[in-house]
Amino acid sequence: MNYKEISKGIIRAILILTALSIGLLILNEIKTLISYIIIALVVSLIGRPFVIFFSEKLKLKNTTSSILTMGILIGILVGIISLFVPLVIEQGRNLSLLDVNSFQENITFLYSEFSSYLNDYNINLDNTIFNIDWLKNIDFAFLPEILNSIGKTLGNLTIGVLSVMFISFFFLKDSKLFENILMIIIPKKSSKKMNKSLKTISELLSRYFAGLILQIFILFVIYTILLLIIGTPNAIVIAFLCSLLNIIPYIGPFIGGILMILLTMSSHITQDFSSVVLTKAIYVSIGFAIGQLIDNFFSQPYIFSNSVKSHPLEIFLIIISGGLLFGAVGMIAAVPTYTAVKVVAKEFLSENRIIKELTKNL
Repeated sequence: MNYKEISKGIIRAILILTALSIGLLILNEIKTLISYIIIALVVSLIGRPFVIFFSEKLKLKNTTSSILTMGILIGILVGIISLFVPLVIEQGRNLSLLDVNSFQENITFLYSEFSSYLNDYNINLDNTIFNIDWLKNIDFAFLPEILNSIGKTLGNLTIGVLSVMFISFFFLKDSKLFENILMIIIPKKSSKKMNKSLKTISELLSRYFAGLILQIFILFVIYTILLLIIGTPNAIVIAFLCSLLNIIPYIGPFIGGILMILLTMSSHITQDFSSVVLTKAIYVSIGFAIGQLIDNFFSQPYIFSNSVKSHPLEIFLIIISGGLLFGAVGMIAAVPTYTAVKVVAKEFLSENRIIKELTKNL
């Protein structure tokens, strides 16, 4: 190998790395748009049965069917949002009644009791990072202001919802739009393989989303029973919200658990802290943990083994990667996107040893 070949190889490697860097920068800049498109694809997949029903059974035009379907989906969205209005109003009222000084005293007293208990076992919290100093410096006056910060995100959320609905409408109206775009990009000789890939992707993702709905429903039932037994107001709404957060892998259940505990405590904030508020919070924590154990050992393995057919380590790595690149939306879309990529790779790169190993269960 002469110097010219080495130089060409170095230049080629630099150009490839530069192109990849530019591509990643562009992806980072348009990641919000990509998120909208991914969500719109999921929405159109959910709404497709309605369009087929209106078009084939009622003999309506495709545009009319798409408009009616969007109306149904928007109605469902409005209905879900309206469920949370009473919850937000009640929680706002509860927080406005919160005696901040009394709450801080209760927390400090609880810490002192716990510290005294550990001292009996020669464990001194004052010599650890969990000493009382950081607790004394917390200004609990921020609690009544929590709901006020929600309004700041409503503008971006509204723009996002409208954008997704707009894109979803055209995906529903022109069901072959996404497919046609792909057919323009790929060579004609590969069209059969792509059509086969799209069919397989549709089947796998349909099973995946059906399993996801089942997973949310099981958690919803568990959480509802738990909160009703404890006597938490708006139990059904809180259970629905916390089970819905499970869509976001890893982070969602953590946020849902904290939210359920805080909403339960807030609902009983005017009652005695030690005997009522703290006790109910502990019961909720135990019940939530049981729900997550059922989900992790029964629901999730069933979904992944019967739909996306991927190893748990693959799922973990791809979800983390999606989260790093696109945030929460990336984590939600990671598994469906990875599944689609695997199906396409199996069709077009079936001779590659790595691809063959990764797609052997498809």
